[in-house]
This record gives sequence, C-alpha cells and structure tokens, in this order.
Amino acid sequence: MRRIRHRNLIKIVSSCSNPGFKALIMQYMPQGSLEKWLYSHNYSLTIRQRLDIMIDVASALEYLHHGYSTPIIHCDLKPNNVLLDDDMVAHLGDFGIAKLLDGVDPVTQTMTLATIGYMAPVEMSTVLAF
Repeated sequence: MRRIRHRNLIKIVSSCSNPGFKALIMQYMPQGSLEKWLYSHNYSLTIRQRLDIMIDVASALEYLHHGYSTPIIHCDLKPNNVLLDDDMVAHLGDFGIAKLLDGVDPVTQTMTLATIGYMAPVEMSTVLAF
C-alpha cells in the first residue's frame, strides 16, 4: 500500500511493527473525517463541497479498481474512512480489510471482512495527549 500514489488516497508516511503491535503512520488530515462534517451540528457542507467530495472518492475508487496494476477493493467505504485535508479535498483511508484481486476468484478473496486493531485518528490524538 505504501507504493500506491493517488491524489485522493491517504498517504502512508511510515509503519511500525513488532511481534505484538502493527501500525501505519498516515498523513495528518486537519479537517477530520467526512462523518464529522455530515453528522455534527457544528459543521456543515455546501452542495458544491459535497459534490467535490463525491468526485474525490469516486476518483480514488476508480484508480484502485482500474488504474493500478493489481485491482484493489476497499471493502470498508464509509464516511469515517474519508478524511479531509486543509482544502477540503477528500482522501480515502483505512485499507485494513482491502482485498487485492490478482487473478484468483474475486468471490473467494472478499469473503473474510474484519478490521483488527484499528484506531481512528481522533482516538489516537486523545491517546497521545495523555
């Protein structure tokens, strides 16, 4: 996933791994998740911003499905996994249950879906504050 580059995919900066712990360090998205903007009374999006976000997410998915040498299925598309940068450009993140389609039967490859040990960026900043 570190080698995949697209304007609307979250950039993986680094990774940490040892026998009991694995984590990805991703680019910070100051505007938070799309979930915050859709379901909070303190934030709102204009129609134009909503359309731009939809186009950004569609562009990321199109790249994952057709623009990369091995098609990738995200498997966990939801507002919490769409992160927004300073310019309100959407970046798709959380590839914890993504599946690579490398010529094997796609139905078999997409059967097991689960995210183990995922921590949202907001939760991580709370942990780091202590």
